[in-house]
Amino acid sequence: MAQLPQIAILGAGIFVKTEYIPRLAEISDLFILRAIWSRSEESAKGAVEIAKKFFPEVECKWGEAGLDEIIQDASIIGVLVVLAANIQVDMSVRLLKGGKHVLQEKPAAASLSEVETALSFYSSLSTTLPFKPIWAVAENYRFEPAFVEGTKLMAEIGDTVNFQIIVEVPMNSSSPYFSTSWRHNFTGGFILDMGVHFIATLRMLTGCEVTSVSAMTSHVDKSLPPPDSISSTIQMENGCSGVYVTVVSAKSLKLLWRVVGLKGTLQFEVEKREGSIGYLVTLFTSDGQSKSSYYPSSGVTEELKTFISDISHATIEKDHSHQPEPRITYLEGARDVAVLEAMLESGERKGELVQVKKF
Repeated sequence: MAQLPQIAILGAGIFVKTEYIPRLAEISDLFILRAIWSRSEESAKGAVEIAKKFFPEVECKWGEAGLDEIIQDASIIGVLVVLAANIQVDMSVRLLKGGKHVLQEKPAAASLSEVETALSFYSSLSTTLPFKPIWAVAENYRFEPAFVEGTKLMAEIGDTVNFQIIVEVPMNSSSPYFSTSWRHNFTGGFILDMGVHFIATLRMLTGCEVTSVSAMTSHVDKSLPPPDSISSTIQMENGCSGVYVTVVSAKSLKLLWRVVGLKGTLQFEVEKREGSIGYLVTLFTSDGQSKSSYYPSSGVTEELKTFISDISHATIEKDHSHQPEPRITYLEGARDVAVLEAMLESGERKGELVQVKKF
């Protein structure tokens, strides 16, 4: 029987309990979950209790001592970092220095300056370690079947003329993420935290980078961190432009992507069917016809599967030249943050055109 990679999770919050553990359970034959860590013993034990239903051997770790045990355990080759955005990079750096492969939750960093420092550090790792660990960012939208298939359909609509991304989210006390303190003390708040998903899909579908943005922001709902809405025009390197609008103080949920081409239009819309979220993808063709397909959401599972496969190749099979799947790299996550930060900067400057930092 092939050796299975052993992994640990740092973090025991809502997303670990409701998404990571159930999604990992779907692919439990691919790895061994050794430990779940949190700052507090109580929090770690709460997550481990849920995980034990699927991973009976998982251990509970907490505090500085527990973190050191994970870093020093040579049998643990990969770590999933699911912590507050303002501390994730520091934690990832500690693990990478210890030779661990890291899959860090989005966003890649809390700011552009942190991104630049992180990339500089990561490029230097190859000179300090026998092999360079994988540093990945969990941008699950890049792994959603709807957008994977949608990217293939882009050829059918011809050259891109324009695009619209409309995001309306009711982020209020009924959401479990509303009360997470770090999101309220985080520059850009929910706009940055959620926004990287939509920038990731735009870059993936168009296959090119954002060059400049102009945005207006507002802060109406004072129960939310500023801003609670952003309206931006976006210029792409291929010459096409479009609009991106996000409101996190909406009363109903609406997520819509439309890409208009010379030969047709491609549309993506989030739908709930049988209690689960998925995406309706519709292709409108020049002859007035349309065809639609519905794809249940499975991006988190797919990205976890990809990371586990990558670290298995890199470490267990000792293929140190193995390159991780491009969609999951830290660099891709960094580029998403760069676009959002440019938008937020433009908003502070009342719509002034801002060039997006290139990496």
